Formats: sequence, C-alpha cells, structure tokens
Amino acid sequence: MDYTEGTEEKKRRRAKKMMLWFGIISLAMSFAAFTSAYVVSRERPDWLADFELPQAFTLSLLVIVLSSLSMEFAKRSIIRSSQKVGTALLMTTFVLGCVFIWLQFAGFSQIIESYGYNFTGATSNPKTTFIYLIAVVHIAHVVVALIALLITLFKQLRNGYSEGNTLGLELTCTFWHFVDILWIYLFLFFYFVR
Repeated sequence: MDYTEGTEEKKRRRAKKMMLWFGIISLAMSFAAFTSAYVVSRERPDWLADFELPQAFTLSLLVIVLSSLSMEFAKRSIIRSSQKVGTALLMTTFVLGCVFIWLQFAGFSQIIESYGYNFTGATSNPKTTFIYLIAVVHIAHVVVALIALLITLFKQLRNGYSEGNTLGLELTCTFWHFVDILWIYLFLFFYFVR
C-alpha cells in the first residue's frame, strides 16, 4: 500500500492512527521495562515469596474486560447509527473505568491490611513497591483513556459522529483496548511471576 496515495482526509486519518500506534508501542516498552526490573529484583533476599494479589485486583480484571466489551459494542453501535445504544454503552464504559480505578485503590488498601506494606518507607517491601508503582502508572493511563472517552462521549452527545466520520471514536476505542489488554498482561504477570 502506498501511504502517500489518497485524499488529504485519508492521509490525515492514517497519520493519526499511526501516531497512536507509535504511542502505544512506546508505552508497552515502558511497561516491559517495569516488568523486567521486577523480574531482576526477585533475586533480592527481602523479596516476598508468599504474596497473594488482593481480591480487588481480580475483580478489577473482570471489570476491565467488561469495559472493553462495552467500548467495542459502543463503537459498533455508533458506526451502525444506533446512536442511543452507542451513547449508553459509552457511558457504561466510563462507569466501568471509574469502578476499575476504585478497585485498584481498594487493592492497595487490601495489601496494607493483609501484609502491612505501604508504597515506601519502613513499612514497604520491594515487591509490593513494584506492584504499587506499576499499578499507579497504569491507573494514570486509564485516567487518560477516561478523558479521551469523555471527549468522545461529548462529541457523541452532540451528534458528532456519522458514517465515515468516526476517527475520534476509533482512536479512543483502540487506546481503551490497549489499557485493558495491558492490565490483563500485568495481572497475569503478577499472578504467575512470583
């Protein structure tokens, strides 16, 4: 495919999608670095071997998968001109994203209650500090995705999407799926790499 062909609109769409993918790849590399540092740090003598992930993290996994489904169905509904259904599903996705963040903080509380380990200081441990750090950085990306989702929802409420004019929705959906897949990876990583 020749990327210099097509109308200016098609070129602009390709460029924006490519920029998003470059951003996603660089973010994925950052999280690969975090998890690599986690693996290397497991050799420390003070590493917790018997640590169990908090139940809230498991629930957040379910919530994030549901949010990805609702986002995908929202996109499909809007593209098929089912505007009310699409709007309701975008709102559902936003609520699920907020619930996910709440569950993450509930997970932090469960770590403190069950193990007594805080993020830093005398009551911290390298393993839990990594978990806090990686989860908080992921939460920051979910917040960015929620902001993008709010912008998308606002445009949707103003009938801003029509057939062939869904670039913002598509970009938001792609980024949302990325943060969802990223949490699935991180959860499985923490679960299996002890």
